[in-house]
Amino acid sequence: MPYESLDKDRITRALRRLGELAQEKGTVLEVSLYGGAVFTVLYASREATKDVDAIVHPAELARELSARVAREQGLADDWLNDDVRFFLAEKEAKRRLAGDEFGPGLRVSVPTAAYLLALKLRAGREPQPGNPGDFEDIQFLVRKMELPALADAEKIYGRFFPHDVLAENVAEWVRKITRESA
Repeated sequence: MPYESLDKDRITRALRRLGELAQEKGTVLEVSLYGGAVFTVLYASREATKDVDAIVHPAELARELSARVAREQGLADDWLNDDVRFFLAEKEAKRRLAGDEFGPGLRVSVPTAAYLLALKLRAGREPQPGNPGDFEDIQFLVRKMELPALADAEKIYGRFFPHDVLAENVAEWVRKITRESA
């Protein structure tokens, strides 16, 4: 199935169905959302994303049920995937979403704004055709968190990735966003 943009409604419907299927199996899936899904569903700073980056437990059941959701709703086979696992910090900072937006079969958590910023700073992907990269998400978070300078972003980054340094292109993005001179 080809990729199509997933807007808030489409993501919500797919996750709600995933929760229904989990409930039918007599279980609750623990879902940690990351990336574009968080920017689309929680912050509404994006119209859509290409997939839903998430870590889900139990993983095997999640794969089985997400494949069924893909078939039922005409989604790409990997609409829900755990590729984000390669970017995560050893120590995460998340919060559970309150409410019942996704139904009783899911417990959904999202990264704090600080942790999400650290993840985006680490990825630091340049824009490519069909992929906006990470600049706009970093810009959104830096402004949301009202960070005045690069040093503030570096401090947050260091909290989660203490042995890494920001790539120079990413540091330049943050300087530009904060209007800090190099």
